[in-house]
Amino acid sequence: MFVLVTGITGIFSEWVKSGNAGGLITLINTQFSHGVWYNLTFWDLIQPFFMFIVGVAMPFSLVKRMERGEPWKKSLQHALIRSFWLLVLGFMQGATEKTYSFTNILPQLSFAYPVAFLLMRIEVKWQLLISFVLILLSDLLYHFGPVEGYNQLFPAHNFGSWLDLAVFGHLNPRHWVTFNAVPTTAHVIWGIIAGKFLMKENSDRKKILTLFIAGLAGLIIGFSLDASIPIIERISTSSYVIVTGGWVLVALAFSYWLVDVMKFKRFARFFAVVGMNPIFIYLFSMMGGGRIFNRMAVPFTYRIFSWSGPIVTNMVTILMVVAMFWYLCYFLYKRKIFFKL
Repeated sequence: MFVLVTGITGIFSEWVKSGNAGGLITLINTQFSHGVWYNLTFWDLIQPFFMFIVGVAMPFSLVKRMERGEPWKKSLQHALIRSFWLLVLGFMQGATEKTYSFTNILPQLSFAYPVAFLLMRIEVKWQLLISFVLILLSDLLYHFGPVEGYNQLFPAHNFGSWLDLAVFGHLNPRHWVTFNAVPTTAHVIWGIIAGKFLMKENSDRKKILTLFIAGLAGLIIGFSLDASIPIIERISTSSYVIVTGGWVLVALAFSYWLVDVMKFKRFARFFAVVGMNPIFIYLFSMMGGGRIFNRMAVPFTYRIFSWSGPIVTNMVTILMVVAMFWYLCYFLYKRKIFFKL
């Protein structure tokens, strides 16, 4: 979330543009953007991480509500209302004067959230089965879709593209599809399973090993599937969903070890300040917050650092914008102002 909203990745892109970046910086910079179609970068993990951690938090939230005496039906009602507002906010973000789409993360989550909520109280084996059925259903439609010309794994020639044309009358110019909400629901379901597992009275060693082994299995299976089903984020193929599921489980195991076992909390607190208001800061960033902060920073940076050249000046400006984003979150955090749906 911090990397996504602050624009800190611009430091590496500016470095590359200057022509003075080495191989390592160039490699890092390529990881901060989506690939053209078929590949996997760090940037392609952001949505899975976001959806997965929502799932991890759901059982903790439900338990707190139940402890307050709230009946399950009321919690379900709250989940449906939250889903509605996620859809509305996602529509606002993805719409223009002439077109609209539901391909950004908020509409995807608005579908996945209530589905996962309804599955929260059933046994793990059924949760896993349903998650893989959703993935399998998606792959079957992509490979054996009934519409000729839309049963391929190519931009604008897949089932997701056909569905968007049929419903909205146009395609996303970067080839994202609304149907991604179906297979990526698995990430939220797997998050719920991981969250419930962390709540159990197991040893730290067992928690870490279980999460890590499950994540490693996901990586092995996902990369193995890549030989026959390419890893493509923009249509969320099965190999993509499974391999990113593996990465998020490994990341959760590492985070649990780092924060809960090693007690390395100062580092985590810096990012938690941003994570406490995820929807607000995401929308603020996506709807022009970065441009506002940039406009505020430029009068100072270009007058103070102009002697150092445009590349350095741009980098300093980016760092100032990052600091302003973080301080906004810190300001809200210290005053216990949290925007919730």
